[in-house]
Amino acid sequence: MDSGSASESPQLTKEQQEQRTLEGLIEKIHYSDRYTDDAYEYRHVILPKPLLRLVPKQFFNEELGVLRLLSEPEWRGIGITQSLGWEHYEVHAPEPHVLLFRRPKDFVPPQQHANSKAARRR
Repeated sequence: MDSGSASESPQLTKEQQEQRTLEGLIEKIHYSDRYTDDAYEYRHVILPKPLLRLVPKQFFNEELGVLRLLSEPEWRGIGITQSLGWEHYEVHAPEPHVLLFRRPKDFVPPQQHANSKAARRR
């Protein structure tokens, strides 16, 4: 009988349990491979449905009941991590947990952009 195992690990507060749950959901965010057309590079991000329920209400379009387009600080704030330059450009109403992103096909992050200009001047 293993009666001591519960007492060996400290009890988590409700806040710690919620944080652990949130971290677990963020780890389950799915990032698609990138795909392109002539102008843009695209990818979609699929949130676990339980994570979508934790997204702040102000991030939703009240009339349609789906996410509105999110700014970079907003989508980063819900746990989405990707390199610079991505724009949340479309919502897919039938699947509100799928976020569509794009960025210019020839996107160069600002710091690299400055370095490439300096290299061209040499």
